[in-house]
Amino acid sequence: MPLVRFPYGKTHIEYDFPQERLRGCLISALEEYVPAASGAELIAGALKHPIGGTRLSELAAGKQKVVILASDHTRPVPSKLILPPMLREIRAGNPGAQITILVATGCHRGTTADELREKFGEDILRRETIVIHDCDAPDAVTLGTLPSGGKLVVNRLAAEADLLVAEGFIEPHFFAGFSGGRKSLLPGVAARSTVLYNHSADF
Repeated sequence: MPLVRFPYGKTHIEYDFPQERLRGCLISALEEYVPAASGAELIAGALKHPIGGTRLSELAAGKQKVVILASDHTRPVPSKLILPPMLREIRAGNPGAQITILVATGCHRGTTADELREKFGEDILRRETIVIHDCDAPDAVTLGTLPSGGKLVVNRLAAEADLLVAEGFIEPHFFAGFSGGRKSLLPGVAARSTVLYNHSADF
């Protein structure tokens, strides 16, 4: 029987399929991809030359309360690479900015200390203010009504930020078009009521 290895977390799960039940295997060629530069160089270039937007350093000028929405432990975003140049870029535009990294958990469980260490690294944990979103927090802020009819209720830190930015990636989502980007706000730092309204069978 053919032995098939499925990627699972940082390891693999193996399964022996009966030959008559195996039509074929689709194998990603991701390991063969050769990027044009290192991850750090690509990120630095993207921050220096944003596509269709303004540099983060310019956006941060004059903004006192800056909140960075960071992906949680369920997303394999290389935050260790992305956040340090983002933080430098913000501080280049405003050295005195009060920066908070808000971990966008949505309705997921809170990220553990070990997961934070793995995701952000010791340096960021030691130097930066990190808050884990709680979708049931009683001090969430209602910003209005969504086109879908639900109330937009979000984390107070995000609602009161002078500048709100997100790190992460954009990838195909199994039922919601694409993941990442604006999803860092909803469901990322939205209240449970807002998340459940939008993650319903009707939609």
